[in-house]
Amino acid sequence: MTDTYTPPKVWVWEQGNGGEFASINRPISGATHDKDLQIGKHPFQLYSLATPNGVKVSVMFEELLAAGHTGAEYDAWLINISEGHQFGSGFVEVNPNSKIPALMDHTTTPPTRIFESGAILLHLAEKFDAFLPSDPTKRAELMSWLFWQMGSAPYLGGGFGHFYAYAPEKWQYPIDRFSMEAKRQLDVLDKRLADNAYLVGEDYTIADIAVWSWYGQLVLGRLYDAAEFLDVASYKNVVRWAKEIDARPAVARGRMVNRAWGEPSEQLRERHDASDFENKTQDKLEAAE
Repeated sequence: MTDTYTPPKVWVWEQGNGGEFASINRPISGATHDKDLQIGKHPFQLYSLATPNGVKVSVMFEELLAAGHTGAEYDAWLINISEGHQFGSGFVEVNPNSKIPALMDHTTTPPTRIFESGAILLHLAEKFDAFLPSDPTKRAELMSWLFWQMGSAPYLGGGFGHFYAYAPEKWQYPIDRFSMEAKRQLDVLDKRLADNAYLVGEDYTIADIAVWSWYGQLVLGRLYDAAEFLDVASYKNVVRWAKEIDARPAVARGRMVNRAWGEPSEQLRERHDASDFENKTQDKLEAAE
């Protein structure tokens, strides 16, 4: 860095300052426009986008359905944050923080809103008694890793990801600072997974779903184009774990839901029925012919 920034006595928002996502960032909350949310036919209505936080929930739904929990049928509606959908009045009613994902559970009267991805995972795990161990010691371990993800991922996304991939200029200090932290976090995971198949031991849980959506996808080369830069291959236990989870059919389906970028064959912008995946697979086969 060549210039030193001297903070003013009172900070003032400069619109447009902040890199790639400057147009959707602002220092106030609330709706910017009136827009009702769509409601489908299933018990659960998910409003999301296939970012790591969104993927957690769509993977959870697909895992529940794969495990035979037919009551977990859901509609998934695309909330395109780059277009400001998260500031519509209907979405803000579900999540006053204007972040994806958000969920409406219509199995209750009145329907229950749940926002924050970790809260949604816990809500669904408890509701269906799935991917959540009953043993108190294992449950405590799960909660520790789940909340570890909630506290750590902002350093990976808003910290490393922002300054490495999205900031308007490349500054060495923040990139060095958050690269160090990202690698420290990967080392924490690598040591845990050295002697454990999954984060809570031998059982696949919502802790794995939450952590994989960020760190698993990072080491698989799907976040920030930073796999080589962070030398993720050196975290062999994390890579092993990430690949095993990635191979689960429910995870592959969950990754597609509310995806609005990349190869068209990998996008399922809305999900309303299991047959939506079959139709997408057929489209992919026909495109390859």
